[in-house]
Amino acid sequence: MTSNLDPAIAARLKRSPDGLVPAIAQQYDTGEVLMLGWMDDEALHRTLTTGRCTYWSRSRQEYWVKGDTSGHVQHVRSVALDCDADTVLVKVDQVGAACHTGARTCFDADVLPLGTPGK
Repeated sequence: MTSNLDPAIAARLKRSPDGLVPAIAQQYDTGEVLMLGWMDDEALHRTLTTGRCTYWSRSRQEYWVKGDTSGHVQHVRSVALDCDADTVLVKVDQVGAACHTGARTCFDADVLPLGTPGK
């Protein structure tokens, strides 16, 4: 698919073999990590230009805008690439739940136990 992403940004991205980069959504004011989605060049372009997070669904093979179905919208506050340009951090103002399960975040329901350091 042809993308309208700025060629200067596209040239910097390091994509997976299927053309995607992981996109971490984080609550802009609290730092809470909300979810991880996937973006290709066009999804990133749409995110940058619409102010709403657009992701690529690997299972459905289609774009989806967070909140279009659920009403749990992500209003984009900033977008940054990590130092390797292989991950996107999208700081958002999350309305409602970020997780498809209805939880605020995808990362609070299955916390793994830590071992004792040094033993």
